Amino acid sequence: MTTWPPLTEDDKENIILSCRYDDLDDVQSFVTKFGSDALSSVRDDNGNTVLHMACGNGHTDILDYILPLVSPSVLSAQNSAGSTALHWAALNQHLEVARKLVHFPGGPGVDLIDIKNTAGRSPLGEAEMIEWDEGARWLVQEMKLDEAGNDVNDTEEDVTLDTAHEVEVEIQDADGQVAKMTIGGSSHTADSTS
Repeated sequence: MTTWPPLTEDDKENIILSCRYDDLDDVQSFVTKFGSDALSSVRDDNGNTVLHMACGNGHTDILDYILPLVSPSVLSAQNSAGSTALHWAALNQHLEVARKLVHFPGGPGVDLIDIKNTAGRSPLGEAEMIEWDEGARWLVQEMKLDEAGNDVNDTEEDVTLDTAHEVEVEIQDADGQVAKMTIGGSSHTADSTS
């Protein structure tokens, strides 16, 4: 069994920065020196992982290299704001990164879409907040929905409506039909568009 040297604070900071700034050579050198398990344990002062840094910045080369090396639990690791790497990918509109995270074999899969940060938003909520329609559509398509279009992981306790505001929701079915619904205020309306 290989014995790896202990990680210093400088080592941790350097690997975080290497993932943030897309320095694949440094990431590979880190793994050679400290082993792949070390990647899973590294966090910055805000609880961000190597995945947060690679995903938030859209570095698919780094992501492709480290995803098979980190513990699957790192995919759902939340930073001090409760955000996962998928939250960061959504906030920065990195669809390819989001796909790699959700579809990674052995990872949490579509359950990543339901994790809420301290602001109460899932990655889908973050995508909607910044009006990233392409990402929001993809996330909705990936979610586990029942026949009525409800997220099977939501419970009634989790759902709160702010009746002072109207929210328009669009859901596209498998045939490409789009249903629009306005929720909030005193009226609830729905119409279907193609």
